[in-house]
Order: sequence, then C-alpha cells, then structure tokens
Amino acid sequence: MPRELPELRPGAERRLVLAASTGGHLAQLVRLAPGLGAAADSLWITFPTAQSESLLAGRNVLHVPYIRPREGLQIARAFRSILPRLRSDHFDAAVSTGSALALAALPAAHLAGIPTLYIESVSRVNGPSVSGRVLAAMRFAQLRTQHPGWAGGRWGTHPSVFSAFRMVPRAVQGEGRARLFITLGTLRGYPFHSIVDRVLELGLADDHTVWQLGETEPTVELPGQVHRELPARDFERYAREADVVITHAGVGSVLGLLEMGIAPIAVVRRRSRGEHVDDHQQQLAGLMKSSGIGFAVEVDELCPEVVAAAARVRVETDPGTTGESGTSLSRP
Repeated sequence: MPRELPELRPGAERRLVLAASTGGHLAQLVRLAPGLGAAADSLWITFPTAQSESLLAGRNVLHVPYIRPREGLQIARAFRSILPRLRSDHFDAAVSTGSALALAALPAAHLAGIPTLYIESVSRVNGPSVSGRVLAAMRFAQLRTQHPGWAGGRWGTHPSVFSAFRMVPRAVQGEGRARLFITLGTLRGYPFHSIVDRVLELGLADDHTVWQLGETEPTVELPGQVHRELPARDFERYAREADVVITHAGVGSVLGLLEMGIAPIAVVRRRSRGEHVDDHQQQLAGLMKSSGIGFAVEVDELCPEVVAAAARVRVETDPGTTGESGTSLSRP
C-alpha cells in the first residue's frame, strides 16, 4: 500500500522533492507546486536545459543527465545519482509529473523512506502514460489524474493546470500579414519537418517571422530569423511581439504561452512521421478543443483562416480557478 503523505494545513508549507523531465512535465509541476505547499527550500530534480534554468532560477536544484523516452539504462543511472541525495537529507514528500524521470526519482524517494505522489500529465486525457502504468504496477506511490473521466481504483483526481484559462477577443493590429513566431520545442531526437513544410507551402512566413526549431534542421533557407534554441527572455519577447504563435502540441510549450496570455496554434506531432515516440499530442489537442483554449490542428489543417482566427483572441487567467487551491497530499 502507498505510504500516507502528510496532510497540508491551510497556509502551511512542506519540504518536497519535485521531480520532472523538462518540457511540459516540468512546466506543469512548477504551476502545481504552490498548491502542493512546496517550501522555498524544496529540492527540484530535472535536466539541465534553458527551460529549467529559467523556471528554477534561484531554487534548490539537482540536475541529472537527459533521459531519452523509454531509455531504461539512463533511468537506472539517474536513480543511482538521486538516491544518495535523498537519503542524506529530510523531505516530507516527493512529487513527480513524469515522464521518464518519475521512474528514477519516485523509486529513489520510496527507498529513502519518503512518501510519494505521481500526478499524470494533463496531456493524458484517456488514461495513464507508460510511466503512470509502471508506477501503478509498483504500487508504492499515490496516483492522480487531471482528468476525472478516467479516475478510479488507485487513481485519484487533481485539479487541471488548464482550468485557469479562458479565451477572450482582442483588437487586431492592422490588416497586413500576421507576424509569426514558430516554436517547435526542444524534444531531442524528434524533428518536426512537416510543420515547417506546411508553413512554407502556405506562404505564411516572411522576413518578420521568427523560428525556434529545436531538433528540426531546415532543408531549405527559411525567411526571417532562425534559432535552434532561445534563452527564456528572448523566447518571451518574440512570443509577445508576434501576432500569432505556432507551436507543437506539447504541454510545456502550450502552457507557457497560455500563461503569457497567448492563444497558440498547437500542431500535433505524429509518430508515423517520426515526430514523437507516440501520438499522445492528439490527446492534448482534443483537450484544447473541448476546453476552447487556443487552436489545435493537424499539420494539414493549418491554414490562413486558423492564423487569422488566432490573431483575433488572447488568453486571460481566471483568478477564481487556479488549479491550485484546495490541494492536499492526503490519500485521494
């Protein structure tokens, strides 16, 4: 049976281990941490990237080498580096939002005598990920989903990180071509050539377009400014200056843009094209459509009409629905 996590009293804080792979998993955990009662000296465990350096600046961080999806040997190595750190200090609980790093950090916390909680990614609309299924089979962690529709058994529910947002109209600046910021995330080993080809096919890009391509090496010269990765400050500046942001349907990218007040066009990566390890981005796209937040499309659905629609809206945060209030770490 999972070990009980300590109850959180109103206004109280606790020293947590907060572990997540970079990208959407880390972005979600950063947003959820205040509602979990994370104290300032909580320990964050993640990969060293521009995103983690920006989100976790000034915090207590243990960096471990990057773990590619479903790389068992790299998970074992991370486990061996994390366990001594957790055994040498005191923590009230350990929480992870995945993905592969959860399979290293939560077992290490369990062996160190720390109660554990796994919160499944909001992108998993229909059921748990591979990491979630593995942790469920190991039976030592408390488990939560952000989608009540598939909760049950050992899976409790947790407020969704998307519950705080709503889309509202905004004034369109001018009648010319929309200024685009195209950001494809930084997922290693999975280029996203199809979206680049689609943007070029439609003639949407021009000299004002800014590209952040990650692992996608362009096969032709692209119009505008082209970057592989951007520091957080530059990323935010380009996103805010753009009329429309086109991104991949990754939780981290979408969540970060929503928090800036931007309604992105999120384009789904497909496993069949070698763009991701599986097709879970389709689930996030479905969630965005049902929630009315942003614009989620397949590659061949991207068109000038979607770009024009995205230019006419922005995102607001509803202060009454933060996805954090009322959260506790007691048994679900």
